[in-house]
Amino acid sequence: MAQTKLNDVTKVFTEDDGNEIVAVDEVSIDIDDGEFLVLVGPSGCGKSTTLRMVAGLESISSGEISLDDRVINDIPAKNRDIAMVFQSYALYPHMTVRENMSFGLEESTDMPDDEIDERVEETAEMMGIEELLDRKPGELSGGQQQRVALGRAIVRDPSVFLMDEPLSNLDAKLRAEMRTELQRLQEELDTTTVYVTHDQTEAMTMGDRVAILNDGTLQQVGTPLDCYHRPANLFVAGFVGEPSMNFIDTDLHSEADETILQADLFDYSISDEIATKVSDSSDPVLGIRPEDIGISEDPPSDKHDVAATIDVIEPMGDENIVYLQFDSEDSSREAESIIATIGGMRQFESGQTVTAHIPEDAIHLFHGETGEALHNRRLETAESQAPQL
Repeated sequence: MAQTKLNDVTKVFTEDDGNEIVAVDEVSIDIDDGEFLVLVGPSGCGKSTTLRMVAGLESISSGEISLDDRVINDIPAKNRDIAMVFQSYALYPHMTVRENMSFGLEESTDMPDDEIDERVEETAEMMGIEELLDRKPGELSGGQQQRVALGRAIVRDPSVFLMDEPLSNLDAKLRAEMRTELQRLQEELDTTTVYVTHDQTEAMTMGDRVAILNDGTLQQVGTPLDCYHRPANLFVAGFVGEPSMNFIDTDLHSEADETILQADLFDYSISDEIATKVSDSSDPVLGIRPEDIGISEDPPSDKHDVAATIDVIEPMGDENIVYLQFDSEDSSREAESIIATIGGMRQFESGQTVTAHIPEDAIHLFHGETGEALHNRRLETAESQAPQL
């Protein structure tokens, strides 16, 4: 086990024509001993490059990576006491499962053969692959190969596990099963783990904390629920959550004793407390998550009620995804829509006129130019505001 630190880690690639591409830009993260940290972001955001720099498979342009206060920038990968699980599994096809799992120990340690065999068998039993030890990778299913790759890392008993999208080659059902299994293994081994994925479901369900990257820049580090309920900026708010948060461009106006967010879709009144937070932005972006929007057949009766028309309904079984359309005040523009999610047993029809309730306690507001979060929802009211199924 170990505490791992990234301090202003940067990676710059130079193209053949001399142009420089900044793949990772001054990323700083402190990873606690025994923590499960998930690096998440869209393709090309720099998460795998960051992982490869920690592993020693990619050189660092600037910054420091340390393991228990020992800077490991120039230490070869084989001497870093770090084990990595690759997306492709990277098993030797001509070796048996036993030989694949023992190879690293044979090459990097002076451990006796009988001790290596004992450790391999113990790990295989833990992974549920003890009956596969004499088979070769070509005889195994994708899930079995994935378990072998994990077992090969576990058998080394490293200070840090690095996992680069290890579940991406599995079908949806097996991925869900392996997410649970990986969490159980990590808790049992209590080994610091850095896990890379572009799948926000994996990030939200597996990580003690998540580090969200975009264009090589660290956007936010926090618990999954912090990133969901208290996003640091527009990117995080839109990336975390499915369906994504709704964003509505507004203009800030004061009318008599009331502050109004004026939008093409509708006007929205905000309290003085929230108005103070957004006073530095003349065009804040209003954000509301789909599950926080209430839908009723009753006419509007509250200042945060808005008349809408149901455009499309996507039944998902446990919930319905509803596209709500609002008539733009500008007749030259097409009607715009936002998304709401409601319980699967509630029935509405396309074309039906309804009332959308957007509670002030559930809204987020972001700076119109920088995207920085100016106000996030009140968590103490999250449970009471949740739509009833």
